Amino acid sequence: MHRNFPARLLTSISISLLAAACSTQPLVTGQPLNRFTAADIPQWGPGESKTPATRNWTAPAEIPTTLPGRQLAQHPFLYAGEGYNMIDVVCGGKVVWTYWCGKGGEIDDLWMLSNGNILYTRETAAEEVTPEKTVVWHFTCPPGTQCHSIQPVGLDKVLLMLNGLPPKLMLIDIATGAVEMEHILPAISQTDSKTVHTQFRHVRLTREATWLISYLNMNKVVEYDKDWHPIFSVDFKSPWAALRLDNGHILISGDHYGDLVEVDRTGKTVWQVTEQELAGIDLRVVQGVERLRNGNTVVCCSPGSRQRGDRTKAVQVVEITPDKRVIWVLQDWKDLGPASGIQLLDEPGAAEAGDLLR
Repeated sequence: MHRNFPARLLTSISISLLAAACSTQPLVTGQPLNRFTAADIPQWGPGESKTPATRNWTAPAEIPTTLPGRQLAQHPFLYAGEGYNMIDVVCGGKVVWTYWCGKGGEIDDLWMLSNGNILYTRETAAEEVTPEKTVVWHFTCPPGTQCHSIQPVGLDKVLLMLNGLPPKLMLIDIATGAVEMEHILPAISQTDSKTVHTQFRHVRLTREATWLISYLNMNKVVEYDKDWHPIFSVDFKSPWAALRLDNGHILISGDHYGDLVEVDRTGKTVWQVTEQELAGIDLRVVQGVERLRNGNTVVCCSPGSRQRGDRTKAVQVVEITPDKRVIWVLQDWKDLGPASGIQLLDEPGAAEAGDLLR
């Protein structure tokens, strides 16, 4: 099934998706991914930072071989995380492309579009960059604001969550810079600037014509209809990301609480993975999450897991089946940094058409 945003919502906010032109094939089988290995890609793009990339961790001498999966070779994927502002494209078991955003801020949300362009946020700014490292769109956050969430809506618009006093969810035309929609969201404080950073991480427009909001420092997830009437709410400690699944359930990642929880429409937990539940794996600081079409769940772990608990259990990405079998663990601190977001490029569909559950 091709997952498109509903026409009634698109009409209400005056946007049009290019879904008809979007491939339902995985990016790995098409031309866009091939562009990342072209011989004419420059070492440094015009907008890429020239400051040396530094890591705040020490790579283990040997990567454990007892963990499930094939490390970098398990999937092709797009990858980035807090604490190390390097965007990586991994294919064929190796890192084939990088984009160094420079020091400061943090990368919390990123997507590869069907045309190969990468859309991402880094706290103080958001950008769309081509595989050839040309910046085709840039947004600088106004003073006192931050952006940690972005979502492509077609190939010509983005949904940007601007943390601030007050916080605003905006639909932006990337060609003209016009703000086509702006909605002010509640916040724990409308005057205390110290709360801005922790207001929101991932915010999503769902293909069911709803807005799904994770209130990170208000400890709740709320789903609104197209007119911003609440239709679902659940209390949850520090929700970093929330996804509306095909069955209507909501999948939530618990940040520093290290848990991953799926709730039904009544708020009842129907599936859960806790911080220390998976043998030999530390799930502390759970952030980005993706639900695959085969039912598996892919979850990212950010920097805290490197400083807390058993160092040998600190992992970056874990893929879990519905019956909670671990089939892939990424633990490669030599090639990659901490993980806040991952997009598997062998998953069918187009990000800008609402095809991906992440």
